[in-house]
Amino acid sequence: MKIVNVEFKKGGKPYMFFDNNIELEKDDYVIVNTERGLQFGKVVSIVENKKQEEHSLVYRKASKEDIKQNEKNIKEAKEANIKAQELSDEYGLDMKFIEASYTFDRKQLVFQFLADNRVDFRDLAKSLAGIYKTRIELRQVGARDKAKEISGIGPCGRKICCSSFLSDLDSVGIAQVKNQNLALNPTKINGLCGRLLCCLKYEDNLYTEYRKDLPEVGDKINKDDKEYTIMSIDIPRQTYTMIDEENNKIEVDVRKEKEEKEQKEQKSRKDNRKNERKKNNKWFSIFW
Repeated sequence: MKIVNVEFKKGGKPYMFFDNNIELEKDDYVIVNTERGLQFGKVVSIVENKKQEEHSLVYRKASKEDIKQNEKNIKEAKEANIKAQELSDEYGLDMKFIEASYTFDRKQLVFQFLADNRVDFRDLAKSLAGIYKTRIELRQVGARDKAKEISGIGPCGRKICCSSFLSDLDSVGIAQVKNQNLALNPTKINGLCGRLLCCLKYEDNLYTEYRKDLPEVGDKINKDDKEYTIMSIDIPRQTYTMIDEENNKIEVDVRKEKEEKEQKEQKSRKDNRKNERKKNNKWFSIFW
């Protein structure tokens, strides 16, 4: 069986399922078995099961009636989200509801909310269960999830990553900031959510690769019989600036240095081969 990657909402994280030997194509709508029950989703890609992993099965390809049922679920979940906020305000709970969703079979209704502190929502959950006659789950989420849902324009001038193409919100730490040689200025390194920028995470591998041939600020380097101190580094450009005791500054391009080194090594190898040929020809001419 093949593996199909299915997303449950646009731009959401894709999950893997076996196709159950059902003929499926990209962008097909399907009903799948999950731990929460039957779910409605969209096929975003199909791959071969090379690793022989275990996954849940696609239950069936969605029919027109299934699509209508999903649209109804979405509409009523939005209404339930508004109702949950009204009840929360009545109970005096500091909760901000951002999204609600039904499972396809309507056996569970999940609410996502924001709160600064832990909230005792047991009475609220009972009221919601009494209204909607299904299992209720209240899930507290973070500021990143709120930013993903609301969206906005980032400091780069483009739509924020979490709501445009990032399907999985990984944690971002101060280690990524330091690795990219950025100033610890919250206005520069925090996103709209008030947390560290997501791009610090997925760009970090490239910065790590570029740092390999760069020295650290403060390192000492001897060049042309002078001692220099590394003053600053520019990781994307792969350059660094060093200064001597007389305050003379020199900018060094690491990529250019590597190219020059490789050219010298190539020239040296060519010269060695040339000298070897001359030596062989000399002995050849003597014996000839």
